[in-house]
Amino acid sequence: MKRPTIIDIARQVGVSKAAVSYALNGRAGVSAATRERILDVAAQLGWDAAGPARTPAADRTGTIGLVLARPPQHIRAEPSVVHWMAGLEAALAEYGLSLHLALPPDEEAELGTYRAWAAERRVDGVIVTDLRAEDPRVPLLRELKLPAVVIGEHERVANVAVLRFAAADEVRAVVAHLAELGHRRIGHVQGGVDLEHTARRSGLLRAEVRERLGTDLVKVEADATEDGGVRATARLLAADPPPTAIVYDDDVMAVAAVARAAELDVRVPTDLAVLSWQDSMLCRVVTPPVTALSRDVEDDAAAAVHLLLELIETGAADDLDVPPRVLLPRASTAGGA
Repeated sequence: MKRPTIIDIARQVGVSKAAVSYALNGRAGVSAATRERILDVAAQLGWDAAGPARTPAADRTGTIGLVLARPPQHIRAEPSVVHWMAGLEAALAEYGLSLHLALPPDEEAELGTYRAWAAERRVDGVIVTDLRAEDPRVPLLRELKLPAVVIGEHERVANVAVLRFAAADEVRAVVAHLAELGHRRIGHVQGGVDLEHTARRSGLLRAEVRERLGTDLVKVEADATEDGGVRATARLLAADPPPTAIVYDDDVMAVAAVARAAELDVRVPTDLAVLSWQDSMLCRVVTPPVTALSRDVEDDAAAAVHLLLELIETGAADDLDVPPRVLLPRASTAGGA
């Protein structure tokens, strides 16, 4: 008898695959009643979390791969990366599996890592982050026949499943929040300009600002560091007229703008509203605290693990859409413009 999958459970309960993943993993993201229904149906279908994934087949390694081709200073500076890896480790540990991490210095070495892992059968599958435009990794993984879960927006290809985020919903929430506070001139500091998700977010943000506010988004690009965020903020504030609110792609740049507001000769939020696309402890402890889009990164990591294990076990898995981040208004956007 075919082992039931997350898809089977989701169809019978009438919920998303993400909800099933969260419920089976014992994480937040679903109500108590929904969790109970999912677990009941899973039991009826014979779902066994300690099944094949916990006891790998003879030709499996029991290891999942993650390659992060980022400068070390960026990894150290981004709390979300640490939470992401912790979430992967925790989810894999539930199945008795381990994480194999590689930090290559460039794209050539990154692609070489995948080739070596496939040739030497080092990993059973990989999770791919930081998707780039025309990313060479996806066709390579397809060629290598290495099961992969891609985080971002990508078309379906053989042995690859996609974990997608609701970027359009998040953009609407951000622009609505700033519009309700009276802001009409919006700036955007885009980090990781070669990344698919930041480029897509920037395009959606520009379109939403035009549609809702009738104005043009003012955008600058920056490396996702403290100094990069401050330099980008200074460039935006030099515009004529300057924006009254700035949206930052990550928490490090947003917090740096708030912490060094005096250096920039602005008061937050009196002169400038600050909003971060990522939430972290940094956003909560700086003064004033930074309004941010929040999500449980560890839950997302667990969902990626479940999706990859399904792909490895069955040879196919539907793409997974995760819920949008939740906007948490804080003092950095209080008042109007």
